[in-house]
Amino acid sequence: MKCSDIQVLNEKETRAGFGEGIYEIGKENENVVVLTADLAGSMKIAPFIKDFPERFVQVGIAEANMIGIAAGMTIGGKIPYTTTFANFSTGRVYDQIRQSVAYSGKNVKICASHAGLTLGEDGATHQILEDIGMMKMLPGMTVIVPCDFNQTKAATKAIAAYQGPVYLRFGRPKWPNFTAEDGSDFVIGKAQQLSEGSDVSIFACGHMVWKAIEAGRILEEKGISVEVINIHTIKPLDIEAVLKSITKTKCAVTVEEHNVIGGLGDAIAQVAAKNLPIPIEYIGTKDTFGESGKPLELLIKYGLDTPFIVEAAEKVIGRK
Repeated sequence: MKCSDIQVLNEKETRAGFGEGIYEIGKENENVVVLTADLAGSMKIAPFIKDFPERFVQVGIAEANMIGIAAGMTIGGKIPYTTTFANFSTGRVYDQIRQSVAYSGKNVKICASHAGLTLGEDGATHQILEDIGMMKMLPGMTVIVPCDFNQTKAATKAIAAYQGPVYLRFGRPKWPNFTAEDGSDFVIGKAQQLSEGSDVSIFACGHMVWKAIEAGRILEEKGISVEVINIHTIKPLDIEAVLKSITKTKCAVTVEEHNVIGGLGDAIAQVAAKNLPIPIEYIGTKDTFGESGKPLELLIKYGLDTPFIVEAAEKVIGRK
């Protein structure tokens, strides 16, 4: 499989995948409950609210309270999904998550939309770029960053049966949708290999997986053999898949819509440092906040667009 073989089915919002997923799993599992902090529309949960009003809690603009309520609900066997923007899901309520969810080992699913630069015009105060690092450092917290509509839908459903706290991160804009419609290619904790190659490994998550595929197509045209791997589960990381790939290619590029400090890149580098030291180039924001602007223009300004991935791949191959 090459990057050029990957076909786009359509373009859909990853947050809409969450909305469909939560509705479907709500029909299947009566223990699933949904809480939101005044953002039901943005989180696409109207169908769930309409059909299961007794399993929906609107807490208002009180995110810390939402986390506490969710933690308490798990004691009675409920599976609470908390919903709000990624910045409010983590930065505003980190203490409550640490104490009431992670430390207590509660089965809460923290579902965070509007993450990263592609939030766009809402600007730096809402474009959290530190949340993956914050969440993956919490003991026992699983961190999932699906790449498209189909995968977000599959992940939303899968975490209901997954015991323990989960952080599920997705985004706002319409984005290329290319993974299996039935979600069969998504397994928590197992990386998804999208193309096979021998010259360079590109590890990506979230929206940036599609950018990695675009870069892979350009590199393939240049005669470079590219392995693109979707690390949708950042924690627990699929160490076996990472090592298998870098053992073959001997170099890597990591791509994420997140600060290069503390995110996917650091996770890959840690595996390499312990097992097989290799040259690595990092695509992500460089210790900076975002700003207001069009999503794609922001990706260009902050060095996250396709040409930057191509450049990083060529550079890291030269460092071998």
